[in-house]
Amino acid sequence: MDLDRMLDMCCKGQWKIDDLDWSAPPRSMGRDEEMAIVQYFTDMAGIERLAGALFDEQRKRAENDTLKKIFATFVADEERHARAAERLARYYDVHRLRAYEMSSSLVVFRKHFVHAVRHLSAEIANVYITAGELILDIALLRSINDFVHDAMSQRAMDLINRDESRHIAVDYHMTEYYASPRYQAWLQKQPPQPLAERAQAIWAFANVLLAAKPFFRDVFFQPMTMVDPSGKRLREAFKRGQLLGAKPEVAARPFWRFLLSLRETVKHPLLGPLLGGVASRMAGVPPELMYDLYSEGEYERASRMSYDDLAAEALAAKQQN
Repeated sequence: MDLDRMLDMCCKGQWKIDDLDWSAPPRSMGRDEEMAIVQYFTDMAGIERLAGALFDEQRKRAENDTLKKIFATFVADEERHARAAERLARYYDVHRLRAYEMSSSLVVFRKHFVHAVRHLSAEIANVYITAGELILDIALLRSINDFVHDAMSQRAMDLINRDESRHIAVDYHMTEYYASPRYQAWLQKQPPQPLAERAQAIWAFANVLLAAKPFFRDVFFQPMTMVDPSGKRLREAFKRGQLLGAKPEVAARPFWRFLLSLRETVKHPLLGPLLGGVASRMAGVPPELMYDLYSEGEYERASRMSYDDLAAEALAAKQQN
């Protein structure tokens, strides 16, 4: 990836919420539909700010000045997306049917995850960021937009998706970096983590694992049952994440091996019925999304592709029905 070119794209791609025309009234919705959409946008604001906090952590740890600047634009993007989502929630809250707050599971997960990334490697944070961006970009945002189905949502989502496409491209670039010999050499030079800090990291990550399932259920999986009942887009998003693991150097990383072990437990004919539920709980993902969502040919092809091409193919999936 050409980081200078990416930074130029990031700077030129900035926009303002007031660039959108908020004067047109929203389309008419039923009571349940309106409450669901307002809640989705309320939670979306929290998701975007969580992503912003993670990008800010990556900004602090980046050694490359250009990459630091790129991550700084991502932090600005996510805050803009959060404020846009909050305004969209107010825009569609026509009948003031109830008071809305972020889902409690999102609040809990954010607290634990932001705390955890301060103790865990940026590599692990990048895995969660990449997975979250794929679900958000390929599945959730597009499906909410189709469900709302009006001009206001379309204009906002077009701008947000344009930003998210840059984020995913860099997520894949960072995945390549964390799997590279250069990063492994850097890791080997780092002093051992003090025992107290290691214990804090383990405790923080345990809390993340406990909070993951209700978080993903409330802000991703449950909304998708309404806006994408076929589940096609959600499966596509997870397939793209699985195909990243087709790269041998990625699959060899400890956290990826841990995730693969959870998937293998769910898939195993004997262990699956016994321990599959525990593995699914630790991953925070329904068992049906932990099976192989790709063909053997797709997996072999992905193993040979460049990271830029994998990212481009994931972004192209946004245009599929």
